[in-house]
Amino acid sequence: MSPSISWQSLPTEMKLAVVDALDLDDVKTLSQVDRHTYQICVPATFKDVILSNYQALENFLENVPRAYLRYIQKLDLCTQNTSIETVSLRVTADAVTSLLIACPRLEQLALRMAGSLDKSVITGFAYLPVLKKLTITNCADEIEQPLSERLVVSIAASIPGLEDLSLDRVSRSKMHAPELEGVYPYVPLVSGDDDIPDHPVLGSELCLPSLLRLPTLRKLIIRDTHLGDDRWATTRVACRLEVLDLGSCYHENEDFNRVCTERIMAAVGPTVDEFSLTTAVSDSKFAKPSDTPLHRLRKLHITPFFPVDSVVDTMSNLAGSPIESLSMQCYEDDVVDMCSAIEEFLNIRVERGPEFYNKLTRIDVSVAANDPSMNLEDSEERIEAAKRLQEFCRDLQLASAVGKAPSPACNPRSSNPTCDDEKRPEFGF
Repeated sequence: MSPSISWQSLPTEMKLAVVDALDLDDVKTLSQVDRHTYQICVPATFKDVILSNYQALENFLENVPRAYLRYIQKLDLCTQNTSIETVSLRVTADAVTSLLIACPRLEQLALRMAGSLDKSVITGFAYLPVLKKLTITNCADEIEQPLSERLVVSIAASIPGLEDLSLDRVSRSKMHAPELEGVYPYVPLVSGDDDIPDHPVLGSELCLPSLLRLPTLRKLIIRDTHLGDDRWATTRVACRLEVLDLGSCYHENEDFNRVCTERIMAAVGPTVDEFSLTTAVSDSKFAKPSDTPLHRLRKLHITPFFPVDSVVDTMSNLAGSPIESLSMQCYEDDVVDMCSAIEEFLNIRVERGPEFYNKLTRIDVSVAANDPSMNLEDSEERIEAAKRLQEFCRDLQLASAVGKAPSPACNPRSSNPTCDDEKRPEFGF
Protein backbone atom coordinates (compact mmCIF):
# COMPACT_ATOMS: atom_id res chain seq x y z
CA MET A 1 0.00 0.00 0.00
CA SER A 2 1.51 3.34 -1.09
CA PRO A 3 1.98 5.96 1.63
CA SER A 4 -0.58 8.77 1.77
CA ILE A 5 0.52 12.26 0.77
CA SER A 6 -0.64 15.20 2.84
CA TRP A 7 -1.53 18.62 1.43
CA GLN A 8 1.28 20.19 3.46
CA SER A 9 3.87 17.90 1.85
CA LEU A 10 3.01 18.92 -1.71
CA PRO A 11 5.43 21.30 -3.47
CA THR A 12 4.20 24.87 -3.91
CA GLU A 13 3.94 24.50 -7.71
CA MET A 14 1.54 21.58 -7.31
CA LYS A 15 -0.55 23.46 -4.75
CA LEU A 16 -0.84 26.40 -7.15
CA ALA A 17 -1.95 24.03 -9.90
CA VAL A 18 -4.68 22.66 -7.63
CA VAL A 19 -5.86 26.16 -6.73
CA ASP A 20 -6.01 27.17 -10.40
CA ALA A 21 -8.34 24.24 -11.09
CA LEU A 22 -10.86 25.23 -8.40
CA ASP A 23 -13.83 27.58 -8.68
CA LEU A 24 -13.95 30.64 -6.45
CA ASP A 25 -16.09 29.15 -3.68
CA ASP A 26 -13.73 26.20 -3.35
CA VAL A 27 -10.73 28.53 -3.31
CA LYS A 28 -12.26 30.47 -0.43
CA THR A 29 -12.86 27.24 1.48
CA LEU A 30 -9.35 25.95 0.82
CA SER A 31 -7.80 29.25 1.91
CA GLN A 32 -9.05 28.64 5.46
CA VAL A 33 -6.89 25.51 5.94
CA ASP A 34 -3.88 27.39 7.31
CA ARG A 35 -1.90 30.61 6.86
CA HIS A 36 0.41 29.14 4.20
CA THR A 37 -2.51 27.87 2.15
CA TYR A 38 -4.23 31.25 2.45
CA GLN A 39 -1.20 32.93 0.88
CA ILE A 40 -1.21 30.40 -1.96
CA CYS A 41 -4.89 31.15 -2.61
CA VAL A 42 -4.45 34.95 -2.71
CA PRO A 43 -3.65 35.20 -6.46
CA ALA A 44 -6.77 33.19 -7.39
CA THR A 45 -8.95 35.08 -4.91
CA PHE A 46 -8.06 38.48 -6.34
CA LYS A 47 -7.70 37.51 -9.99
CA ASP A 48 -11.23 38.66 -10.86
CA VAL A 49 -12.77 41.50 -8.83
CA ILE A 50 -16.07 43.40 -8.83
CA LEU A 51 -16.49 46.70 -6.99
CA SER A 52 -20.11 47.73 -7.43
CA ASN A 53 -19.95 51.35 -6.20
CA TYR A 54 -17.63 54.02 -4.80
CA GLN A 55 -18.12 52.82 -1.21
CA ALA A 56 -16.98 49.31 -2.21
CA LEU A 57 -13.92 50.82 -3.89
CA GLU A 58 -13.09 52.87 -0.80
CA ASN A 59 -13.46 49.88 1.52
CA PHE A 60 -11.41 47.70 -0.80
CA LEU A 61 -8.51 50.13 -0.79
CA GLU A 62 -8.66 50.48 3.00
CA ASN A 63 -8.91 46.77 3.85
CA VAL A 64 -7.03 44.82 1.19
CA PRO A 65 -3.21 44.76 1.45
CA ARG A 66 -1.85 46.78 -1.45
CA ALA A 67 0.49 43.95 -2.42
CA TYR A 68 -2.54 41.81 -3.30
CA LEU A 69 -3.70 44.25 -5.99
CA ARG A 70 -0.97 43.09 -8.34
CA TYR A 71 -2.89 39.84 -8.81
CA ILE A 72 -5.98 41.51 -10.32
CA GLN A 73 -6.36 40.58 -13.99
CA LYS A 74 -10.04 41.37 -14.52
CA LEU A 75 -11.79 44.29 -12.83
CA ASP A 76 -15.41 45.48 -12.93
CA LEU A 77 -15.48 48.89 -11.27
CA CYS A 78 -18.41 51.26 -10.70
CA THR A 79 -17.74 54.76 -9.34
CA GLN A 80 -21.35 55.64 -8.49
CA ASN A 81 -21.77 57.10 -5.02
CA THR A 82 -24.54 55.33 -3.07
CA SER A 83 -24.04 57.29 0.15
CA ILE A 84 -26.00 60.37 1.20
CA GLU A 85 -22.66 62.12 1.70
CA THR A 86 -21.30 63.94 -1.33
CA VAL A 87 -18.01 62.73 -2.75
CA SER A 88 -16.14 65.10 -5.06
CA LEU A 89 -15.14 64.05 -8.56
CA ARG A 90 -11.49 64.60 -7.65
CA VAL A 91 -11.68 62.31 -4.60
CA THR A 92 -13.35 59.61 -6.70
CA ALA A 93 -10.75 60.01 -9.44
CA ASP A 94 -7.93 59.74 -6.87
CA ALA A 95 -9.39 56.48 -5.53
CA VAL A 96 -9.66 55.02 -9.05
CA THR A 97 -6.10 56.08 -9.84
CA SER A 98 -4.81 54.61 -6.58
CA LEU A 99 -6.32 51.26 -7.53
CA LEU A 100 -5.21 51.24 -11.16
CA ILE A 101 -1.55 52.07 -10.58
CA ALA A 102 -1.35 49.07 -8.23
CA CYS A 103 -2.69 46.63 -10.89
CA PRO A 104 0.17 46.04 -13.36
CA ARG A 105 -1.34 42.69 -14.47
CA LEU A 106 -4.78 44.07 -15.30
CA GLU A 107 -5.93 42.71 -18.67
CA GLN A 108 -9.66 43.57 -18.71
CA LEU A 109 -11.39 46.58 -17.18
CA ALA A 110 -15.11 47.41 -17.14
CA LEU A 111 -15.49 50.95 -15.84
CA ARG A 112 -19.00 52.20 -15.07
CA MET A 113 -18.98 55.90 -14.28
CA ALA A 114 -21.77 58.15 -13.07
CA GLY A 115 -20.95 60.85 -15.60
CA SER A 116 -17.44 62.24 -16.04
CA LEU A 117 -14.72 62.05 -13.42
CA ASP A 118 -12.02 64.62 -12.74
CA LYS A 119 -9.44 64.76 -15.53
CA SER A 120 -6.74 63.57 -13.10
CA VAL A 121 -8.10 60.02 -13.50
CA ILE A 122 -6.46 59.82 -16.95
CA THR A 123 -3.02 59.49 -15.35
CA GLY A 124 -3.65 56.03 -13.91
CA PHE A 125 -4.34 54.38 -17.27
CA ALA A 126 -0.79 54.87 -18.47
CA TYR A 127 0.32 52.41 -15.75
CA LEU A 128 -1.58 49.46 -17.27
CA PRO A 129 0.95 47.85 -19.63
CA VAL A 130 -1.02 44.65 -20.36
CA LEU A 131 -4.57 46.05 -20.44
CA LYS A 132 -6.12 44.87 -23.71
CA LYS A 133 -9.87 45.21 -23.16
CA LEU A 134 -11.65 48.31 -21.84
CA THR A 135 -15.37 48.93 -21.41
CA ILE A 136 -16.61 52.37 -20.37
CA THR A 137 -20.28 52.94 -19.60
CA ASN A 138 -22.18 55.92 -18.24
CA CYS A 139 -24.45 54.42 -15.57
CA ALA A 140 -26.05 57.78 -14.71
CA ASP A 141 -28.70 59.92 -16.39
CA GLU A 142 -27.00 61.27 -19.51
CA ILE A 143 -28.86 64.58 -19.27
CA GLU A 144 -27.94 65.19 -15.64
CA GLN A 145 -24.47 63.61 -15.67
CA PRO A 146 -23.09 63.27 -19.21
CA LEU A 147 -19.86 61.36 -19.81
CA SER A 148 -17.43 63.41 -21.89
CA GLU A 149 -16.10 62.04 -25.16
CA ARG A 150 -12.91 64.01 -24.50
CA LEU A 151 -12.32 62.20 -21.21
CA VAL A 152 -13.06 58.80 -22.74
CA VAL A 153 -10.84 59.30 -25.79
CA SER A 154 -7.98 60.58 -23.63
CA ILE A 155 -8.29 57.53 -21.36
CA ALA A 156 -8.28 55.12 -24.31
CA ALA A 157 -5.32 56.86 -25.92
CA SER A 158 -3.34 56.62 -22.65
CA ILE A 159 -3.41 52.80 -22.62
CA PRO A 160 -0.33 51.54 -24.47
CA GLY A 161 -1.69 48.21 -25.74
CA LEU A 162 -5.46 48.69 -26.00
CA GLU A 163 -7.05 46.30 -28.51
CA ASP A 164 -10.71 45.98 -27.53
CA LEU A 165 -12.77 49.09 -26.68
CA SER A 166 -16.49 49.23 -25.81
CA LEU A 167 -18.28 52.51 -25.15
CA ASP A 168 -21.86 52.97 -24.01
CA ARG A 169 -23.76 56.26 -23.58
CA VAL A 170 -20.83 58.60 -24.15
CA SER A 171 -21.82 62.24 -24.73
CA ARG A 172 -20.49 64.69 -27.27
CA SER A 173 -18.47 67.69 -26.11
CA LYS A 174 -19.52 71.26 -26.89
CA MET A 175 -15.89 71.84 -27.86
CA HIS A 176 -16.23 69.36 -30.75
CA ALA A 177 -19.95 69.71 -31.51
CA PRO A 178 -20.92 73.38 -31.13
CA GLU A 179 -23.46 72.96 -33.95
CA LEU A 180 -25.61 70.74 -31.71
CA GLU A 181 -26.04 73.26 -28.91
CA GLY A 182 -29.63 74.44 -28.52
CA VAL A 183 -30.74 72.66 -31.68
CA TYR A 184 -33.46 70.01 -31.96
CA PRO A 185 -33.40 67.14 -31.00
CA TYR A 186 -31.34 68.65 -28.15
CA VAL A 187 -28.64 66.02 -27.85
CA PRO A 188 -26.98 66.13 -24.37
CA LEU A 189 -23.62 67.90 -24.55
CA VAL A 190 -20.73 68.18 -22.11
CA SER A 191 -19.37 71.59 -21.19
CA GLY A 192 -16.34 72.44 -19.07
CA ASP A 193 -14.18 69.61 -20.44
CA ASP A 194 -11.91 71.91 -22.45
CA ASP A 195 -9.36 71.75 -19.59
CA ILE A 196 -8.54 68.11 -20.34
CA PRO A 197 -4.87 68.25 -21.34
CA ASP A 198 -3.77 67.65 -24.92
CA HIS A 199 -2.67 64.11 -25.69
CA PRO A 200 0.95 63.67 -26.92
CA VAL A 201 -0.30 62.16 -30.22
CA LEU A 202 -3.91 63.27 -30.60
CA GLY A 203 -3.33 66.80 -29.35
CA SER A 204 -6.56 68.66 -28.60
CA GLU A 205 -8.59 66.54 -31.04
CA LEU A 206 -10.09 64.32 -28.33
CA CYS A 207 -13.28 63.67 -30.29
CA LEU A 208 -14.64 60.16 -30.88
CA PRO A 209 -13.29 59.82 -34.45
CA SER A 210 -9.76 60.18 -33.05
CA LEU A 211 -10.15 56.64 -31.69
CA LEU A 212 -9.34 55.52 -35.23
CA ARG A 213 -5.83 56.92 -34.72
CA LEU A 214 -5.01 54.35 -32.00
CA PRO A 215 -2.74 51.88 -33.84
CA THR A 216 -3.30 48.92 -31.51
CA LEU A 217 -7.12 48.99 -31.66
CA ARG A 218 -8.70 45.87 -33.20
CA LYS A 219 -12.28 45.84 -31.87
CA LEU A 220 -14.56 48.84 -31.42
CA ILE A 221 -18.08 48.84 -29.97
CA ILE A 222 -20.03 52.09 -29.59
CA ARG A 223 -23.65 52.06 -28.43
CA ASP A 224 -26.27 54.62 -27.44
CA THR A 225 -23.88 57.38 -28.49
CA HIS A 226 -24.22 60.24 -30.97
CA LEU A 227 -22.02 59.40 -33.99
CA GLY A 228 -22.76 62.46 -36.10
CA ASP A 229 -19.23 63.88 -36.15
CA ASP A 230 -18.17 64.53 -39.77
CA ARG A 231 -14.57 63.80 -38.79
CA TRP A 232 -15.32 60.06 -38.93
CA ALA A 233 -14.90 60.46 -42.71
CA THR A 234 -11.71 62.54 -42.65
CA THR A 235 -9.69 61.24 -39.68
CA ARG A 236 -6.56 59.37 -40.69
CA VAL A 237 -7.13 55.71 -39.80
CA ALA A 238 -4.10 54.21 -38.03
CA CYS A 239 -5.76 51.09 -36.61
CA ARG A 240 -6.69 47.84 -38.33
CA LEU A 241 -10.15 47.20 -36.94
CA GLU A 242 -11.32 43.60 -37.27
CA VAL A 243 -14.60 43.84 -35.35
CA LEU A 244 -16.98 46.81 -35.52
CA ASP A 245 -20.26 47.11 -33.58
CA LEU A 246 -22.21 50.34 -33.95
CA GLY A 247 -25.41 51.11 -32.14
CA SER A 248 -27.76 54.01 -32.79
CA CYS A 249 -28.37 57.26 -30.95
CA TYR A 250 -31.85 57.31 -29.45
CA HIS A 251 -31.94 61.11 -29.69
CA GLU A 252 -31.77 60.97 -33.50
CA ASN A 253 -34.01 59.40 -36.16
CA GLU A 254 -33.34 56.25 -38.15
CA ASP A 255 -32.11 58.05 -41.29
CA PHE A 256 -29.58 60.08 -39.32
CA ASN A 257 -28.22 56.96 -37.60
CA ARG A 258 -28.02 55.17 -40.94
CA VAL A 259 -25.90 57.94 -42.46
CA CYS A 260 -23.58 57.89 -39.44
CA THR A 261 -23.16 54.12 -39.63
CA GLU A 262 -22.42 54.16 -43.36
CA ARG A 263 -19.84 56.94 -42.89
CA ILE A 264 -17.91 54.93 -40.30
CA MET A 265 -18.24 51.71 -42.29
CA ALA A 266 -16.66 53.42 -45.28
CA ALA A 267 -13.78 54.75 -43.14
CA VAL A 268 -12.72 51.49 -41.48
CA GLY A 269 -14.19 48.91 -43.85
CA PRO A 270 -11.04 47.58 -45.55
CA THR A 271 -9.88 45.63 -42.47
CA VAL A 272 -13.20 44.71 -40.81
CA ASP A 273 -13.92 40.98 -40.59
CA GLU A 274 -16.97 41.10 -38.31
CA PHE A 275 -19.68 43.76 -38.15
CA SER A 276 -22.79 44.28 -36.03
CA LEU A 277 -25.62 46.41 -37.45
CA THR A 278 -28.39 48.28 -35.68
CA THR A 279 -29.45 50.50 -38.58
CA ALA A 280 -30.24 49.82 -42.22
CA VAL A 281 -27.69 50.25 -45.02
CA SER A 282 -29.00 51.91 -48.15
CA ASP A 283 -25.83 53.09 -49.90
CA SER A 284 -25.45 50.96 -53.04
CA LYS A 285 -21.65 51.35 -53.04
CA PHE A 286 -21.49 48.45 -50.59
CA ALA A 287 -23.26 46.17 -53.10
CA LYS A 288 -20.45 45.78 -55.64
CA PRO A 289 -17.21 43.92 -54.89
CA SER A 290 -15.30 46.52 -56.89
CA ASP A 291 -16.73 49.46 -54.93
CA THR A 292 -17.37 48.28 -51.39
CA PRO A 293 -14.84 49.22 -48.69
CA LEU A 294 -15.85 46.05 -46.78
CA HIS A 295 -13.57 43.72 -48.72
CA ARG A 296 -12.95 41.36 -45.80
CA LEU A 297 -16.35 41.26 -44.09
CA ARG A 298 -17.15 37.60 -43.34
CA LYS A 299 -19.45 37.74 -40.30
CA LEU A 300 -22.51 39.97 -40.15
CA HIS A 301 -24.64 40.34 -37.01
CA ILE A 302 -28.00 42.11 -36.97
CA THR A 303 -29.25 43.26 -33.56
CA PRO A 304 -32.81 43.12 -32.19
CA PHE A 305 -33.20 46.87 -32.80
CA PHE A 306 -32.64 46.58 -36.53
CA PRO A 307 -35.82 47.39 -38.55
CA VAL A 308 -37.09 44.04 -39.85
CA ASP A 309 -38.59 45.59 -42.97
CA SER A 310 -35.09 46.74 -43.98
CA VAL A 311 -33.44 43.30 -43.82
CA VAL A 312 -33.83 42.42 -47.51
CA ASP A 313 -32.64 45.79 -48.84
CA THR A 314 -29.71 45.92 -46.43
CA MET A 315 -28.59 42.41 -47.31
CA SER A 316 -28.78 43.27 -51.01
CA ASN A 317 -26.75 46.43 -50.40
CA LEU A 318 -24.02 44.44 -48.64
CA ALA A 319 -23.67 41.91 -51.44
CA GLY A 320 -20.23 43.20 -52.36
CA SER A 321 -18.68 41.65 -49.25
CA PRO A 322 -17.61 37.98 -48.93
CA ILE A 323 -20.07 37.30 -46.10
CA GLU A 324 -19.93 33.70 -44.88
CA SER A 325 -22.02 33.85 -41.70
CA LEU A 326 -25.19 35.81 -40.96
CA SER A 327 -26.63 35.95 -37.44
CA MET A 328 -29.86 37.76 -36.66
CA GLN A 329 -31.28 38.61 -33.26
CA CYS A 330 -34.91 39.57 -32.85
CA TYR A 331 -37.63 39.71 -30.23
CA GLU A 332 -40.33 37.04 -30.14
CA ASP A 333 -42.88 39.40 -31.67
CA ASP A 334 -40.62 39.69 -34.74
CA VAL A 335 -39.72 36.02 -35.24
CA VAL A 336 -42.27 35.37 -37.99
CA ASP A 337 -41.45 38.59 -39.84
CA MET A 338 -37.71 37.99 -39.50
CA CYS A 339 -37.96 34.45 -40.87
CA SER A 340 -40.09 35.70 -43.76
CA ALA A 341 -37.58 38.45 -44.53
CA ILE A 342 -34.70 35.95 -44.59
CA GLU A 343 -36.71 33.66 -46.88
CA GLU A 344 -37.30 36.60 -49.23
CA PHE A 345 -33.58 37.36 -49.24
CA LEU A 346 -32.76 33.71 -49.98
CA ASN A 347 -35.22 33.70 -52.87
CA ILE A 348 -33.42 36.73 -54.31
CA ARG A 349 -30.14 34.85 -53.85
CA VAL A 350 -31.49 31.96 -55.89
CA GLU A 351 -32.83 34.26 -58.61
CA ARG A 352 -29.61 36.26 -58.96
CA GLY A 353 -27.41 33.23 -59.40
CA PRO A 354 -24.23 31.81 -57.90
CA GLU A 355 -22.25 35.07 -57.70
CA PHE A 356 -24.73 36.65 -55.28
CA TYR A 357 -23.61 35.77 -51.74
CA ASN A 358 -21.58 32.86 -53.06
CA LYS A 359 -19.56 32.64 -49.80
CA LEU A 360 -22.59 32.35 -47.52
CA THR A 361 -22.60 29.09 -45.54
CA ARG A 362 -24.65 29.79 -42.41
CA ILE A 363 -27.71 31.72 -41.19
CA ASP A 364 -28.74 31.81 -37.52
CA VAL A 365 -31.71 33.47 -35.86
CA SER A 366 -31.81 33.89 -32.09
CA VAL A 367 -34.61 35.28 -29.93
CA ALA A 368 -33.31 38.01 -27.64
CA ALA A 369 -36.11 38.14 -25.08
CA ASN A 370 -39.12 36.25 -23.85
CA ASP A 371 -42.66 37.54 -24.16
CA PRO A 372 -44.57 36.26 -21.10
CA SER A 373 -47.90 37.14 -22.73
CA MET A 374 -47.29 34.92 -25.76
CA ASN A 375 -50.22 32.56 -26.32
CA LEU A 376 -50.12 29.05 -27.74
CA GLU A 377 -51.30 30.11 -31.20
CA ASP A 378 -48.52 32.70 -31.49
CA SER A 379 -45.99 30.15 -30.31
CA GLU A 380 -47.06 27.61 -32.92
CA GLU A 381 -46.88 30.24 -35.67
CA ARG A 382 -43.31 31.12 -34.69
CA ILE A 383 -42.27 27.49 -34.49
CA GLU A 384 -43.71 26.88 -37.95
CA ALA A 385 -41.92 29.93 -39.38
CA ALA A 386 -38.61 28.77 -37.88
CA LYS A 387 -39.11 25.25 -39.22
CA ARG A 388 -39.91 26.55 -42.71
CA LEU A 389 -36.79 28.73 -42.74
CA GLN A 390 -34.53 25.90 -41.61
CA GLU A 391 -35.93 23.59 -44.29
CA PHE A 392 -35.30 26.26 -46.92
CA CYS A 393 -31.73 26.70 -45.68
CA ARG A 394 -31.23 22.95 -45.78
CA ASP A 395 -32.43 22.84 -49.40
CA LEU A 396 -29.83 25.51 -50.22
CA GLN A 397 -27.15 23.60 -48.30
CA LEU A 398 -26.85 26.32 -45.69
CA ALA A 399 -26.32 25.51 -42.03
CA SER A 400 -28.87 27.20 -39.77
CA ALA A 401 -30.18 27.40 -36.22
CA VAL A 402 -33.27 29.14 -34.93
CA GLY A 403 -33.89 29.37 -31.20
CA LYS A 404 -33.44 31.25 -27.96
CA ALA A 405 -30.45 33.51 -27.43
CA PRO A 406 -27.70 31.77 -25.41
CA SER A 407 -28.42 33.63 -22.16
CA PRO A 408 -31.80 35.28 -21.67
CA ALA A 409 -30.49 36.98 -18.53
CA CYS A 410 -28.17 39.17 -20.58
CA ASN A 411 -29.28 42.67 -21.47
CA PRO A 412 -28.96 42.85 -25.27
CA ARG A 413 -28.53 46.63 -25.07
CA SER A 414 -25.55 46.39 -22.79
CA SER A 415 -22.00 46.47 -24.07
CA ASN A 416 -20.94 44.84 -20.84
CA PRO A 417 -23.39 42.03 -20.12
CA THR A 418 -23.16 40.59 -16.63
CA CYS A 419 -24.56 37.15 -17.35
CA ASP A 420 -21.18 35.52 -16.65
CA ASP A 421 -20.56 37.33 -13.39
CA GLU A 422 -22.28 34.94 -11.00
CA LYS A 423 -19.02 33.38 -9.86
CA ARG A 424 -17.05 36.59 -9.70
CA PRO A 425 -16.18 38.01 -6.27
CA GLU A 426 -17.81 41.25 -5.28
CA PHE A 427 -15.85 43.00 -2.56
CA GLY A 428 -18.15 45.16 -0.52
CA PHE A 429 -16.80 44.60 3.01
